[in-house]
Amino acid sequence: MCLMQEYGHSAGARKSACDFEAYRKRATIIVEEYFATDDVVSATNELRELAMPSYNYYFVKKLVSMAMDRHDKEKEMAAVLLSALYADVIDAPQVYRGFSKLVESADDLIVDIPDTVDVLALFIARAVVDDILPPAFLKKQIALLSTDSKGVEVLKRAEKGYLAAPMRVECIERRWRGSKTESVEDVKARINNLLMEYVVSGDKKEAYRCIKDLKVSFFHHEIVKRALIMAMEKRQVEDKLMDLLEEAAEEGLINSSQIRKGFDRMIDTVDDLSLDIPNAQRILKSLISKAASDGWLCASSLKSLSLEPRKRSLEDSLTRTFKMKCQSIIQEYFLSGDISEVCSCLEAENKTWSSELNAIFVKRLITLAMDRKNREKEMASVLLSSLCFPADDVVNGFVMLIESAADTALDNPVVVEDLAMFLARAVVDEVLAPQHLEEVESQFSGTDSVGGKVLQMAKSLLKARLSGERILRCWGGGGGSDGSRPGWAVEDVKDKIGKLLEEYESGGDIREACRCMKELGMPFFHHEVVKKALVRVMEKKNERLWGLLEHCFGSGHITMNQMTKGFLRVAESLDDLALDVPDARKQFVDYVERAKTKGWLDSSFNYTSNSNSNSNSIHVKENGTSQ
Repeated sequence: MCLMQEYGHSAGARKSACDFEAYRKRATIIVEEYFATDDVVSATNELRELAMPSYNYYFVKKLVSMAMDRHDKEKEMAAVLLSALYADVIDAPQVYRGFSKLVESADDLIVDIPDTVDVLALFIARAVVDDILPPAFLKKQIALLSTDSKGVEVLKRAEKGYLAAPMRVECIERRWRGSKTESVEDVKARINNLLMEYVVSGDKKEAYRCIKDLKVSFFHHEIVKRALIMAMEKRQVEDKLMDLLEEAAEEGLINSSQIRKGFDRMIDTVDDLSLDIPNAQRILKSLISKAASDGWLCASSLKSLSLEPRKRSLEDSLTRTFKMKCQSIIQEYFLSGDISEVCSCLEAENKTWSSELNAIFVKRLITLAMDRKNREKEMASVLLSSLCFPADDVVNGFVMLIESAADTALDNPVVVEDLAMFLARAVVDEVLAPQHLEEVESQFSGTDSVGGKVLQMAKSLLKARLSGERILRCWGGGGGSDGSRPGWAVEDVKDKIGKLLEEYESGGDIREACRCMKELGMPFFHHEVVKKALVRVMEKKNERLWGLLEHCFGSGHITMNQMTKGFLRVAESLDDLALDVPDARKQFVDYVERAKTKGWLDSSFNYTSNSNSNSNSIHVKENGTSQ
């Protein structure tokens, strides 16, 4: 039996090797013929007919490496072909892998192509500008290469020499002028102009003439996309634009592949369009139905477009406004590192502490961080820990992130790895408990789903030896508010708070304890002081730390908001605490009443003990919000 299996594996490996060798030979011929004919459509069709999508990364590598050793004309042709093939024939991960292979082989390429560093850097910059390679590619690849490799030089040249330069898009698009003098932005502008002129004049013949003059049949999906957006924005010209697309499809001016690609791109961006166009999903659905019923679109070949409304307890307009303000708050935070300012802004924008808006903020924070450097990723994790959102809200935020991961992967092919690390970091920072991972996993079926892969990887990270330390340092430590000081990592702050409480408990000076708290410079994290102090009081029956809390509240060092958050965190951890302190629930009820009497907690704060229930028995009301 084992012999048969071994034979089967060996035969499979030989077949795979033969397939790859055949693909390599055919790919080389396709590239050679393309450079000779400049026929994008023919090259696209030939590559599609190969029907070996798992090897398409090699085509990317071969096309670019062959172009690097030729004139500017061929370099520009290669960039144009990659843009045409992207998503339609070669999917995003294969493009990403192809460029990764090119960077890894830079040391070999430079032997035959002396200017490899500059030329390959420009190809990578061009791919980023043309939206076929995510900006995150550069920093992720640098981390994988040895510091003395030519690949690192290539990536640094792409980032600092091209992508960071003034007028970068114009410079990069125009670098290889050759016989290709129009940039992608120029073509988009011409498409927009011809559609606007058609809407005004209604002259189809002139519109078709302009489309032919573009001579970019591989880019006709942009015409479809732009026409659909215009139809959705200006409903009065919807019929006119749909007639234009229908006749263009019937005459073969825009082929079925480009029609489908244009509609698919609309489906990918419809959520963002909803911010500006009310009912964008419903309008797009009606346009798809109309095109399908008129016979010029195969709706079954499109990506799915769900009209199921997401669960919302707020008006759409309020949610949209909050999303836009989130963007500004987070971008400002990445520049300043001021967590207290974020807290103030969130309190102003989310006065009711809505769970839905909290989840939206979590999603937006991590989404923006994933497309930035390690500094911003670390800052996002620190902020998430400092905000002390209810765990359920954070769980919902991660569920929303995983649901949109397929779209995010178009710009960030390593989205699964990033989300897994953020999820594992949330557990290490005690933002989530390990059982919350099961709650997230229950939302997604199968280990092959994106959610399943994220959860599986997060669990693997947490099970690894010294996982806590590694995950805490995964992005290089804390993100401070200035360039000279990296800032405290959350674990360091927790350790310092523990030490100052221990020192005070053993007879330390109250003024010294308050000085240490102030020196941390993190008033938004004082709920950690409340939590640790209250747990110590309950464990050791020592009132000395209770006196410290009383002094801190009276002197204004700890606000009612931070006090409330601290008590809430203790309430959420009572099940675990009760294992070591059997009367923990009874003690907590007593301390809640004492705190309310002293004015530390609002009178609406309530806790109900239900030790007979297997479910979470915490019922707390804070400013009218149940948890």
